[in-house]
Amino acid sequence: MAAWEEEADILRVRARWVKFHVLRDVDGLYLIDAGFIGGRKALATALRKRGWDHLPLRGIIVTHGHLDHILNVAAVARDSGAWIAAPRLDAAHCAGRPSYRGWSRVAGMLEAIGRPMFSFQPFVPDRLLDDGDFLDVWHGLRAVHLPGHTEGHMGFLCEKLGLLFCGDLFASYAGFAHFPPRIFNSDEDQLPASVEKALSLDPAGLIPNHGDRSPPEEHLRRLRRLRMSGL
Repeated sequence: MAAWEEEADILRVRARWVKFHVLRDVDGLYLIDAGFIGGRKALATALRKRGWDHLPLRGIIVTHGHLDHILNVAAVARDSGAWIAAPRLDAAHCAGRPSYRGWSRVAGMLEAIGRPMFSFQPFVPDRLLDDGDFLDVWHGLRAVHLPGHTEGHMGFLCEKLGLLFCGDLFASYAGFAHFPPRIFNSDEDQLPASVEKALSLDPAGLIPNHGDRSPPEEHLRRLRRLRMSGL
């Protein structure tokens, strides 16, 4: 565990192909997304290792509606009693009825296979989020609409710590930072503006869902370099 994670009360959980995050405040725990295959088991293991397994899970915050981020949301909410907050524009994803067009129809076909295969349970969020909405949890989170990957794709900015949970805005690996492949984007033409919007917030660091264990400052440097290379 990195020192910055401990200081900020963040726990990174790695499920298959994607990470998600646990935040701790005085009232309990909050998830940002809930992972994919094996995510519930990975969460239980990570909480036990961190010594947080006795703390109540209060809420689940969704960055966007792709299956690798929401597969476990309904089950985790049911088991814990946690509320769910998700982007208003991705409500159809939560209901298991997303609409895809263009290249993203490939992602739609994959999800159509994956939902029954992995026993996806549709859910109705307790709170639908719009750009600029504030969540009074952890150190405070501001919803930032960053469309392009999905229509409702959101990041969540902690202004106090200068950290932006940026969802799938980009993938950040050493030597291989890249934007999401075309087949996974609802409207690729919106991605450049979303990148500019994220960087205009002047965050101290970024926390992506797809990336290595580098610190947030390094992920930010990678996105800045990626922006220079263009989409």
